[in-house]
Amino acid sequence: MSDGGQEELAEGQREHWQQTYGEHPGMYGEEPSAPAVHAAAVFRASDAHEVLELGAGHGRDALYFAREGFSVLATDFSPVGLEQLRETAAAQEVTERVTTAIHDVREPLPLADASVDAVFAHMLLCMALSTKEIHALVAEVRRVLRPGGAFVYTVRHTGDAHYRAGTGHGDDIWEHGGFAVHFFPRGLVDALAEGWSLEEVHAFEEGGLPRRLWRVTQTVPHRFPPSTAARPGHTAATA
Repeated sequence: MSDGGQEELAEGQREHWQQTYGEHPGMYGEEPSAPAVHAAAVFRASDAHEVLELGAGHGRDALYFAREGFSVLATDFSPVGLEQLRETAAAQEVTERVTTAIHDVREPLPLADASVDAVFAHMLLCMALSTKEIHALVAEVRRVLRPGGAFVYTVRHTGDAHYRAGTGHGDDIWEHGGFAVHFFPRGLVDALAEGWSLEEVHAFEEGGLPRRLWRVTQTVPHRFPPSTAARPGHTAATA
């Protein structure tokens, strides 16, 4: 797909998600996803305190992390979704542990190097992003994570029932029901883990179709022994 075609697809997806969140507030409910519950345990085991969630939507997982005691920066390209997140955070009395930022993951993350303990992304990497953009995003995640920090993400893969269904946009991106998905081959998972410690690639199913996904956990290798690792300060853009 040409750069112009990719830009047009991305903008169309942004508008589609804005409309979807507006028409279906809290569309995924308040219960956290199973990958978020798993990620919280991984983050806790690595002594994480600050979590960055990419593609937080209306916030069911970000709010779960906050209820579990983490400080959360929740990002999404949908102002409508993030407004719903903030309203629910106030209702659940976790506002002090949640910050939101409107952010398009095709752009650099609004964070300093080595400034967060953990990153979570549920089906964000398999949105309408090119392979080049996905690699750039994972490089940004690596940049902002502290040594020893964990990145837990999920993606739909090429074994999914919707792979090759609907409208093809090239680069394993297929649009079905208005939602464009980049279906991951296993080789892409391995390529994204180069330079990381790949801890797990777990296959699971979600939803009524069901959607077939991988849950991937990878960590930044320690540059120094954990007891002497630096923890520099960080900054974050807020919505």
